Amino acid sequence: MDTTSLIYVLSFLAIVIAFAFAAYLYLWVKKQKTVNKQILDVSELIKAGANTFMAREYRILAIFAGVAAVIIFLILPSPVWQGGSLLDNLAMALAYIAGTILSAIAGKIGILVATLANSRTAEAAQKGIKPAFLVGFRGGAVMGLAVVSFCLLGVMAVLLIAGDASILLGFSFGASSLALFAKAGGGIFTKTADVSADLTGKVELGIPEDDPRNPAVIADNVGDNVGDVAGMGADLFDSNVAAMTSALVIAQSLTGHEQAGTAMVFCYSALGLIASILGIACARIGKNGNPTKALNSSTYVTTGIFVVLSALATYLFEGFDWRIWGASTVGLLVGVIIGLTTDYFTDDSKPIVQRVAKASQSGSAFTVLSGVSYGFISALPAMVGIAISALAAYKLCEPLGSTYALFGIAMAAVGMLSIVGMIISNDAYGPIVDNARGLAEMGGLGEDTIRIADELDSAGNTVKAVTKGFSIGAAGLTVISLLGAYMSEVNATLASLGRELITGFDIMNPTVFFGVLIGAAVPAVFSAMLILGVDKNAQRMVAEIHRQFREIKGLREGKPGVKADYDTCIDIATTGALKELIPAGAMAIISTVLVGFIGGVLAIGGFLLGNIVSGLLLALFMSNAGGLWDNSKKYIEAGNEGGKGSKAHKAAVTGDTVGDPFKDTAGPSINTQITVVSLVASLLSSLFVAFSIF
Repeated sequence: MDTTSLIYVLSFLAIVIAFAFAAYLYLWVKKQKTVNKQILDVSELIKAGANTFMAREYRILAIFAGVAAVIIFLILPSPVWQGGSLLDNLAMALAYIAGTILSAIAGKIGILVATLANSRTAEAAQKGIKPAFLVGFRGGAVMGLAVVSFCLLGVMAVLLIAGDASILLGFSFGASSLALFAKAGGGIFTKTADVSADLTGKVELGIPEDDPRNPAVIADNVGDNVGDVAGMGADLFDSNVAAMTSALVIAQSLTGHEQAGTAMVFCYSALGLIASILGIACARIGKNGNPTKALNSSTYVTTGIFVVLSALATYLFEGFDWRIWGASTVGLLVGVIIGLTTDYFTDDSKPIVQRVAKASQSGSAFTVLSGVSYGFISALPAMVGIAISALAAYKLCEPLGSTYALFGIAMAAVGMLSIVGMIISNDAYGPIVDNARGLAEMGGLGEDTIRIADELDSAGNTVKAVTKGFSIGAAGLTVISLLGAYMSEVNATLASLGRELITGFDIMNPTVFFGVLIGAAVPAVFSAMLILGVDKNAQRMVAEIHRQFREIKGLREGKPGVKADYDTCIDIATTGALKELIPAGAMAIISTVLVGFIGGVLAIGGFLLGNIVSGLLLALFMSNAGGLWDNSKKYIEAGNEGGKGSKAHKAAVTGDTVGDPFKDTAGPSINTQITVVSLVASLLSSLFVAFSIF
């Protein structure tokens, strides 16, 4: 058996083991007991609301995917009216559909597990922090393992069936386009409910965060699942697929070493999955342990295991190069460093969050000003990290050849995402314990249980900020490698036409600079459209909450037997999110197409450069600023700077309200937007070569 075939077999075995372990963890979580009737009832409401939203969202996205698949069949990889191979066009369209379906399944699995684990985590918190942590983390781990397994299985199946890495661009575009709309739609839903619940509950009435009197509370808990679980799962599925796709497309152009390059991509991805399995299995917390420390330790263990396993594979397998291993290791280590710097700016035990909390004593204006300032500063270490990893990977592999240099950057992205199974596990843990905290309060489980749930939730907030920074950093490297994939696709078309190949994008060229300026503006407009969606939707929900407090007698006072109308708030969040999710994504895609047909392949190169730089900066700023505002509020609620109900607390709630759509709607959606426009550029590259005004 040759090396490539052996790697395929090993990859398939890793997938089988991961699915089996995920099934075991799912059954273990399901076996945990829930006996509190109030918690069971509320948990069912959350589950029903999440499933209703997902069903309606997927129906809309199915229509979009169907139309996109027809367009792809007609024009890609070459227009059918030019006499191209219908089989190639059909393969591209089917790969696109497969990408959307697997991305949708990843989100659905997340919802299934999260809505199962939240009630069990709440009840486990009565026994202490150790059992509650284990239920929450293992619930998140089911999603982490499932997402990465589906990713590896999908990419491997498409490549084996199609035999052409370029067809993977269709598969990746399917995953990216669904992730873009799922993340945007889920983000608008969750922040509509969260902002409305905070403004009407904490600021206006001074009632607790998860008080069942507030009609937006259930919608807020539903939003945690559709935004932070399903949306983030689809997002990281997309990032992982895009990283593998760009590496495989570039590997295809490594003359004489195509098989070795392809084998390395699959080998490192499979070893990352195995490392994640081992890291998840080792995750533990003591009786009085620190959940943040436990989550971070499991990430470091997974990182160490991957570095050792990938070095061993590089040593054993013929054709594997140590320089490529160095590039992937640099990518992974920089990912960990980005996580650590994000933690410094967003952890409430660190000075930055405490400074913002102190500034809140002077009023909400100072909360916002300090948060914005530190948010911008926090973007620098991550941007420098991405720049260093790209440069180091390029220089490490440059002696092997110019194409190898681009392949090195792609493998740095693969390396950074190698432990994505653990990253998703940590990320999904966040909304599970957030829901558990609300259920503990609504179920009347007592102050001690709520305190434990708060501690788990605070760790979840910190780790969510870290995983967002990690995913944005990984997207940065991925889209740089996708720029390389775009050049490969353009040069393949130019070579077939006997025209001069492009070697880069000179920003002094007015056509390239035209693209840079427009590309840089798109992430800002995209973010504004999503945040305005939250703004408009939240205003509608706040009006509905005021109506209910005004018209439902005894609701404000919390009289026995009087219940809020939760369903109307869920419907407002659902309808508004679905209405707002399409325009922002469509704007980004249409802008790319217009720039391509106006300025051609050089303008698109500039467009991608501008989009990448501007998008990464905005994504990092918004995710980190939102995270530090959220944890500043929690720091005050823990009894610092005046505690709950103080002037500082009300100012911090305002900061958190501004930060909510930053960190959970616009920020994490931008990296998906960058990936989508990069893939659109690669897919339509041959058309941009053939048809453009300038």
